[in-house]
Amino acid sequence: MAKILIGITLLALLALHPSVSCAQTIDGIAATVNEELITTLELDKECLQLQKELERLSSPEKVDRKEALNRLVDKKLIDQKIRELDVKVGEDEVRSAIEDVKKQNNLTQEALVAALAGQGLGYEAYKTQMKEQLERLKLMSQEVRGKVQVSEREMRDYYDQNRAKYGVEEQFRARHIFFKMDKKGGAEELARTEALANRVLKEAREGKDFAELARKYSTDAAAAKDGGDLGTFRKADMLPEIGETVAGMKNGDISAPVLSPAGMHIIKLEERSPSAGKPFDEVKGAIEDILYKKKTDDRFNQWVKELHTSAVIDIK
Repeated sequence: MAKILIGITLLALLALHPSVSCAQTIDGIAATVNEELITTLELDKECLQLQKELERLSSPEKVDRKEALNRLVDKKLIDQKIRELDVKVGEDEVRSAIEDVKKQNNLTQEALVAALAGQGLGYEAYKTQMKEQLERLKLMSQEVRGKVQVSEREMRDYYDQNRAKYGVEEQFRARHIFFKMDKKGGAEELARTEALANRVLKEAREGKDFAELARKYSTDAAAAKDGGDLGTFRKADMLPEIGETVAGMKNGDISAPVLSPAGMHIIKLEERSPSAGKPFDEVKGAIEDILYKKKTDDRFNQWVKELHTSAVIDIK
């Protein structure tokens, strides 16, 4: 049986930073936090727990003993705050949370007890762990999540800055004057085509009708017939040389001659605009979740820093 979820994940509550291996030491005092002790035995257990978590993630890394101690200090500070603010979790809340775990893992009570035993944990100890985690969640909600808000303006700004995530791609509408080239012509063919292209470019930039110039000078029948109309396209739809050129142009710009494997092009960008993509209202909820999580994590980290600042911590 796969390992079950034995508690509620405290999102971003205590980050892991694996580095070097934990080593066992004799029992003693590892640190004091506002005169409460953290023993080296507790530190050894925490180090082992973190290593197990990494192994479940199939990580080859080992856990740094210093990181394990930092996590214990954070836990101690949080537990002290729970007592200070008299945060309470009732038996009904613990029972309900355990029922949720059973439902998520499709377990009976007997199967849950057996699974916990397989992880070296008794049911009563599990209930105690669950109660402690629920207390921390309630404290986090009170001190952190309840003070985080995401505004409509923030969501719209995120949407505008990450439009590609939601299927929004830039589109271009352009024309070109196309000079077909004989691949066997070599340097002489290239020089002759470039000279012609520069003469036509001069006329185009002097204001002559671009579509008429395409009809007159394009040596490709399709380009001449359509006045060089390339239609509407995405950058990736075109030859790389054309795509890269239009990406750097503004509406109305006329490019210098562009050499591609097909020949030489003079391009006029008529319009660049975003495609529709997913509308804001369709992705608003997902964006709010992203921003809420980020702001909650930032607020939690700041809150823990404030706990450290006001505490007396002695690392032995």
